[in-house]
Amino acid sequence: MGMISTEGEPTAPRAPDEWARHWRYLGLPGLDLLRARYVRHSFPRHAHDGYVLCAVTSGIEAVGLRDGVVRAGPGSVVMINPEVPHTARAGAPEGWAYATLYPSVDLVAGIAHETTGLRGTAGFVRTVADEPGLGRLIAGVHRAAEAGNALAADSLLRIVVARLLRGHGGPLPARASRAAGARTAARARAVLEERMPDPPTLEELARELGTSPFALLRAFRAAYGMPPHTWLTDARVRRARRLLEAGTPPAETAVTVGFTDQPHLNRHFTRIVGVPPGAYRRERAAAGARTYKTAGDAPS
Repeated sequence: MGMISTEGEPTAPRAPDEWARHWRYLGLPGLDLLRARYVRHSFPRHAHDGYVLCAVTSGIEAVGLRDGVVRAGPGSVVMINPEVPHTARAGAPEGWAYATLYPSVDLVAGIAHETTGLRGTAGFVRTVADEPGLGRLIAGVHRAAEAGNALAADSLLRIVVARLLRGHGGPLPARASRAAGARTAARARAVLEERMPDPPTLEELARELGTSPFALLRAFRAAYGMPPHTWLTDARVRRARRLLEAGTPPAETAVTVGFTDQPHLNRHFTRIVGVPPGAYRRERAAAGARTYKTAGDAPS
């Protein structure tokens, strides 16, 4: 039986000892933070605009990528590059706990330029590494941010990203060639982004682009690692995050991005982001309020 959140949102029942906090510390621009313990929760295939740097602190996380599943236990650091489709779930009955950093592309690029000789767009050449020391630094970023210590949080963040790039970094491969299939996939993505609230069917989309439904499916999956309907759900959640960060209520956000209603948004948002949209919005509002209060209290 489902539960109801404090904002009236239907939520999936939490397993015992399952919890999550997804938030932003305004002293660290360009970074989102997540600390969580999951047991039953599993993340469907999705991708991120920026990077994922995750320190597993207990249990085992199973990360599904195009070429298979990798497992990360305590002391492991998981590194995922931007726009890489992946899933995540418990790799053991007890689930897993982790501290995760989501640095933006610009943030990582700046650190790479200053601390490495990598050419092009910097990224990570492996997904999992046994790096308990760097895992503790990732957890340290969280502790410093939670304590409101911007100097320590920023310093630790830059140290951990620089060390991971030096130990496991490399230039990201160039984008795929603009072959006919890639061009078709890109055009399909543009249509879905433009018509997100009311997208065409696969057959309609294929007809508009002058191809067949199965050819479009193959081209889209090859380009983006997931079929169009999966990509669209992920894109809707990404746009919903931006709207919630701007203060848009969840019910209005749901309709704007094309979900049927607020429970529909809640279900997909929680699966992909790891927390319900109401909790996500409250954390952003709280961060802004703390910054405003600090600014207001400052001597003139």
